[in-house]
Amino acid sequence: MIFYRIKKVWIFSLLLISAMHAATPADSVWRLMPIGDSITEGGSTFADYRPLLAEKLRAAGFVFAFVGTRGAPPLLHEGYGGKTTEFLAKTVPAHFAESPADIILLHAGHNHFSEEKPIPSIVAATERLIGAVRAINPHVIVLVAQVIPSGKLPKYAYIPELNLALTKLVSRLHSNAQPVILVDQATHFDWKTDAIADRVHPNAAGAAKMAEAWSTALQPFLRQPPSFAR
Repeated sequence: MIFYRIKKVWIFSLLLISAMHAATPADSVWRLMPIGDSITEGGSTFADYRPLLAEKLRAAGFVFAFVGTRGAPPLLHEGYGGKTTEFLAKTVPAHFAESPADIILLHAGHNHFSEEKPIPSIVAATERLIGAVRAINPHVIVLVAQVIPSGKLPKYAYIPELNLALTKLVSRLHSNAQPVILVDQATHFDWKTDAIADRVHPNAAGAAKMAEAWSTALQPFLRQPPSFAR
């Protein structure tokens, strides 16, 4: 029943967003690119933050479009189930060049094993990805998530330390001219109540928390004209 209600909201939101874009000049539409793994892509057995985020932003009166080469309009994205941050750093820049964004929403860091000691590699790949999209759009605004925690242990035991490392990376890369903003997707996400049985992917409550965190981070930027990021 919960998923049925959410599906109805998604369909209603998609129709409204499509109608809004048809009557809006392209240069006044903020272009948003969600980037990540299955948590960004969505799936048939778990909830996805993207439709819920679209509904929140539309309800607040913002004019925007999700861009990317995956999925279907109006919820395009660059989410790749099962893939690592290293894969994203190699794959996404060419797609960003095809569909440039004003703001990227990066949630990446899963799909490694703790035994790999993957944090340096993930952080380096995150920095490469940010550098690559900046080379295409020097004004791009980058939102980097502290990734949601997982109860799938010991596989994801590295996530708390990764989130600390991502915090340091964001602090180092941020400037007023090229904003890199940390988005806390971790603190209020409890895998015991906000994830499905696999203890990794969000359920309806978890997806709603993710959408809220993204919305809070986005709104200060969306109140300005998109030319700010072009």
